[in-house]
Amino acid sequence: MSSSIENIEKVLGAKRFGDRSAQIDWILTDSRSLCFPEETLFFALKTKRNDGHKYLPELYERGVRNFVVGDLPADMQSFQDANFLQLANPLKGLQRLAEKHREQFQIPVIGITGSNGKTIVKEWLYQLLSPDRVVTRSPRSYNSQIGVPLSVWLMNEHTELAIFEAGISEMGEMEALQSIIKPTVGILTNIGGAHQENFFSLQDKCMEKLTLFKDCDVIVYDGDNELISSCVTKSLFTSREIAWSKKDNERPLFIESVQKGEHATTIKYRYLGMPNEFSIPFIDDASIENSLHCLAVALYMMVPPEQITERMARLEQIAMRLEVKEGKNGCVLINDSYNSDLASLDIALDFMSRRSDDKGKKRTLILSDMLETGQSSKLLYRQVAELVHSRGVEKMIGVGEEIRTAAARFEIEKYFFRTTEELLESDLLAGLRDEVILIKGSRAFHFDRISDRLELKVHETILEINLNALIDNLNYYRSKLKPETKMVCMVKASAYGAGSYEIAKTLQDHRVDYLAVAVADEGSDLRKAGITCSIMIMNPELTAFKTMFDYKLEPEVYSFHLLNELIKAAEKEGVTNFPIHIKLDTGMHRLGFAPEEIPELIDRLKKQTAVIPRSVFSHLVGSDGAQFDSFTRRQIEMFEAASGCLQEAFQHKILRHICNTAGIERYPGAQFDMVRLGIGLYGIDPFTNRIIHNVSTLKTTILQIHEVPKEETVGYSRKGRLERDSRIAAIPIGYADGLNRHLGNGRAYCLVNGQKAPYVGNICMDVCMIDVTDIDCKEGDKAVIFGDDLPVTVLSEILETIPYEILTSVSNRVKRVYYQD
Repeated sequence: MSSSIENIEKVLGAKRFGDRSAQIDWILTDSRSLCFPEETLFFALKTKRNDGHKYLPELYERGVRNFVVGDLPADMQSFQDANFLQLANPLKGLQRLAEKHREQFQIPVIGITGSNGKTIVKEWLYQLLSPDRVVTRSPRSYNSQIGVPLSVWLMNEHTELAIFEAGISEMGEMEALQSIIKPTVGILTNIGGAHQENFFSLQDKCMEKLTLFKDCDVIVYDGDNELISSCVTKSLFTSREIAWSKKDNERPLFIESVQKGEHATTIKYRYLGMPNEFSIPFIDDASIENSLHCLAVALYMMVPPEQITERMARLEQIAMRLEVKEGKNGCVLINDSYNSDLASLDIALDFMSRRSDDKGKKRTLILSDMLETGQSSKLLYRQVAELVHSRGVEKMIGVGEEIRTAAARFEIEKYFFRTTEELLESDLLAGLRDEVILIKGSRAFHFDRISDRLELKVHETILEINLNALIDNLNYYRSKLKPETKMVCMVKASAYGAGSYEIAKTLQDHRVDYLAVAVADEGSDLRKAGITCSIMIMNPELTAFKTMFDYKLEPEVYSFHLLNELIKAAEKEGVTNFPIHIKLDTGMHRLGFAPEEIPELIDRLKKQTAVIPRSVFSHLVGSDGAQFDSFTRRQIEMFEAASGCLQEAFQHKILRHICNTAGIERYPGAQFDMVRLGIGLYGIDPFTNRIIHNVSTLKTTILQIHEVPKEETVGYSRKGRLERDSRIAAIPIGYADGLNRHLGNGRAYCLVNGQKAPYVGNICMDVCMIDVTDIDCKEGDKAVIFGDDLPVTVLSEILETIPYEILTSVSNRVKRVYYQD
């Protein structure tokens, strides 16, 4: 729901600096999540590890004009048209704003807390209840002091039911969350040892969590759990209780039986004396417990039992922490390095033990020290060992000082290391074969390095990247833009072969508005490497939606099939208002919505809240050729009309862009809101094929020089027949490195000490031969494949292709070296 900056100023009681009028639709605390700067209010929060104030200049450059701060910027003159709302504590201000927002709604609100299962219960409740009403729920696991207010802010005039998670890590935190959520229905999933170090006892933790429910109409919990039941009694709640039980048939919700099958579980129950049953497509204990919490709420919300039965049978697995991946040497990896405590270890081990597809494979556990449990090491690792043995683990790899001291407790094949680095430096991981490997580690141990381990690549062929030249090219094209025009920089295909991370980091430092990659894995790699600016996915795959949600990667959407699948996946993941980029087909006829499909597209977009259009664009077919100018102008006209219809249907700003590199130069009137810079960034003018500033130089080293008499042949199939006595040099580059075989047999040349050295014979996979008869050179000298003095366009013209193909063909095994001259 939109709110004026004046109203927010009044709610917060803030001191205002600036008089810009603004309507606020979006609340932001993480600069990486910026999507709609024009309608965003950024809260500059200070945490133990970061300070939001340092991102103010970057956000201002990206279009944000409204900020809540604790400290005003020292250079206020740099923020001339911005509003600053100053508070002693911006976090408290964020919570206060959400609290006032919540007060506008008189609807059922479900609050969920507990040590495990909060997100699954929330998402399953959504699956059970959303067919009957409009549900707003926490995105993913937004359950913290920051995440809860961001979740509550998502409630709008259409919301008929809200479901929010609340998580705490120390005493005193739940009171603030209760004031924000104000649940009418409360669910306590369970009580475990996570973050126990900040609580004197499990009872203290349970009492603190129950603070969330002090004004609830009803509370749902496991009535067989003595700790929870005791704490509920002590809390003296006046609310109704649905304490489901497998033991006490006097309870309102009595669970008569739980029957596990091979792939499903059937549960018989009585509610207020009436018998019923349902099945869920899961057999693990955690899922069964979670389903019973959901059952209690659905019954309370008066969902008919037959509908509950139907919907329970269709519950879907929630993609969260347990990731199953194919490993090397016949291994299967189960990656659960999100956190590490006893309860989650039990769940993960149970998951591993029930994977029927992996029967016959050895079960291996890689486990770190368990941090922040509050338990003594002696007791903790005794319990860990019991779990490990009971779940049939056959090999144990422990990492950390504490778990090493408990090594004797693990009576199986075992290996222990002080640090993750020590494990990585050993040969142990290379020897794992035909095993199901559960990777379970506390975040501090960075176990992602184990699952994502890369092999060091050593090669005498290198690709040198001139970062100064890259920026010169960026500024060359920026000089042709209006000041307000935004820019997308293409870093797909490993930044046209230049290496995506370093290029992306350099572009981010120079404040580009968007980066664009082809597939989600490219984007996630950039995020893992620390890239925070907005990233567009140009060729999203249906199997990569989770990656896009996890790493805030914004997909291109070009068809109704893709749109519908994306909406479905977003709803399953609990994602709302996820930004997408609509592609229109104005003549390329490759991908995109036809202009006549715009009304249907608008209708589909308006009937959901999972995704929201951030931009609309199309692709010019022949902007690099004067012979296509009339067609290009028709494309631009068609795009302007179709994109205008889409914009008129929505109140928020939708960015429009159609110009590629050639379009930037040749069609300045078609800049719209944004342009896309591709091959020009890497130094090639696609209209003239001239080099602007050369970015990439591929070079290698002479390995050996032979004196070969005339009439001899060089290379495979005896193709390189010599017409004179020659000096033939071998260089370690071949078609596996990206050197096209069609350049061999004298069709092209490289440069050795500035002189042309033709390729002799067929180019091999890893090596090729060159004629250096007339060149003063020796073994160890450099050979340039393309670069400043041998433009990549020379090779592309010989091959009758485009420079893109040459650049993107450089193999990943070629080492990239970055420099600034």
